[in-house]
Amino acid sequence: MEKAGSTNGELPFKTIILTTFLSMLFGANAVAVKISLSGLGVYTTAAIRFGCAALLLLIWSRLGHKNLRINRKQFGQLVLLTLIFFLQISFFYSGQSRTSASHGVLIANIVPFVVMILAHFLLPDDRINTRKVVGLLFGFAGVALVFSDSLQISTHHSLQGDILIVCGVLFWGCNATFVKRIISDYTPLQITIYPMLIGTPLYTICAILFDEPMISSLSPRVIFAMLYQTVVTTTFGFIIWNGLISKYGATTLHSFLFIMPVSGVFLGILLLGDPVTSSLIGSIVLVTMGLLVITRGPFRKIKKTTPSTFLS
Repeated sequence: MEKAGSTNGELPFKTIILTTFLSMLFGANAVAVKISLSGLGVYTTAAIRFGCAALLLLIWSRLGHKNLRINRKQFGQLVLLTLIFFLQISFFYSGQSRTSASHGVLIANIVPFVVMILAHFLLPDDRINTRKVVGLLFGFAGVALVFSDSLQISTHHSLQGDILIVCGVLFWGCNATFVKRIISDYTPLQITIYPMLIGTPLYTICAILFDEPMISSLSPRVIFAMLYQTVVTTTFGFIIWNGLISKYGATTLHSFLFIMPVSGVFLGILLLGDPVTSSLIGSIVLVTMGLLVITRGPFRKIKKTTPSTFLS
């Protein structure tokens, strides 16, 4: 497979739109996880989500004659990636079950900083520069502004849950950086499906041992939330996201994760009738400024890679 080009190139306009849309979907996914945890155990949620997603991807790969073969070296790398992903999900879900959704989404937005620092030292084509730092600071200021009011008046804060989510985010950053380091030897499908296949038995065993109960409610809300996570974000969202990382780099792509909390706020407005506040408007302005700084000059043409860089 052809190696991805330099990740320091500018993003084309279509890629900016696609990445923004994916980040919005991932932001809504945080709400779906919270709903799922209201009726399912931490590890039960993960086992169902990733087990069903792996099954869907296996069916899709069979119908599309996709290559899933890996060698012994790749298997070892994927086992390590699975363990990192397992710890990421375990800490994040455990923390999210103990603290508020706003705390979880806010803390999750330190991921770009973790990725930026790790990528700078571990990936030769993902160096920190002034533009990235300024853009990330704009984005973080916007995220902080969105949740400033809710954090000040919150009465359900759980320090234990927040600490667990911080641990999950650190592993999230390690996951993203490691994927970027090895992804040139894989297709996005391979790098997506194997951590699910290998990890699902681990989640299932932990669900049996630690979830009390495994299932407490299977309301329509919980079922719909699981379907959203499994089909929309975990199955096809991960494939497209990994494909983008393989072409443009971990630091630049994960800068778009600042859209996640904004997506959550809009979801609250649409579904829960939350008011449009000055904090929300200010956040949108700051996040937009941050993205414009990071992706300055997006209309410059970039040499295209072969289709195999994406979904083959």
